[in-house]
Amino acid sequence: MVSSSAKGSSSASRTARADGGSTADLLRRADIALYQAKAAGKDRCVVFQPAMQEMLRLRFDLDLAVRGALAADELFLVYQPVVSVLDGTVSGVEALLRWRHATRGVIPPDQFIPLIEENGLIVPVGRWVIEQACAQQASWAATGLALTMAVNVSTRQLEYPAFVAELADALRTHGTDPGRLVLEITEGALIRDPEETVAVLQRIKALGVRVAIDDFGTGYSSMSYLQRLPVDVLKIDRSFIASMHVPGTAALVRTFVQLGAALGLETVAEGIEEPAQLGYLRQEGCGSAQGFYFSRPLDPGDLPGYVQGHRAPLAVPSS
Repeated sequence: MVSSSAKGSSSASRTARADGGSTADLLRRADIALYQAKAAGKDRCVVFQPAMQEMLRLRFDLDLAVRGALAADELFLVYQPVVSVLDGTVSGVEALLRWRHATRGVIPPDQFIPLIEENGLIVPVGRWVIEQACAQQASWAATGLALTMAVNVSTRQLEYPAFVAELADALRTHGTDPGRLVLEITEGALIRDPEETVAVLQRIKALGVRVAIDDFGTGYSSMSYLQRLPVDVLKIDRSFIASMHVPGTAALVRTFVQLGAALGLETVAEGIEEPAQLGYLRQEGCGSAQGFYFSRPLDPGDLPGYVQGHRAPLAVPSS
């Protein structure tokens, strides 16, 4: 048996015991367990399991492969509709990044997006995503399909010095209406460096681009900054929607919607999967929603037909 424990954020201690195997094998297994302990957070102890070695090998292989994914044209975008809670019409989409590996097929985003965040590829990949999303939004607009396009932006992208200039270039190159582009940032970005983030967001807003706080409610310390943030949209995290049957959570969702209304912000609920959830959101006055209840993410060619022929099934709010 090999176990490792992580202590704090900058130091770690290892303890190990084994009935057989060389010292090198023992230390290698302890390192793998230590990696898992660190990934799980502070003050954790993890016991080595053989499956960990396979998981680490897979992660290493994916890290190597994703470095060439953009050049190999393996990355693509799908688009999840955002609908009006009031009448079910489609008002916009969220662009979601996907990777179709040459031999492994489509890789789940939770497996490769953390990798490109860690290895720095999020900056060039994020630039490509914005270019593709702007081009797609402009293409749809040329056919009369005027949709809002939401794009996720990481903290690393906001810290990149040329980010705003490249964003302006993408808007200009594709003739994209900046008022229909929404950049989604997480509350974590605000917590990390609030002053610098606000400065970057102000430059983005100067372009006419709208800004949303994604996964709202998961980083409570940002609430104190909300009133002075140059944002337009609050996106209520799916974890709150999934547990709205719990009275306390339902009250939180109500508070988020009321907070958005008081500040003149649009509210969007993520992860709608059941009619009862939609009914509650209508009752509370939430503006928009997205989730599998309406549609899974769609290929760009399928989106126009969905929008033109779709009116979302609306639940009757419970009394």
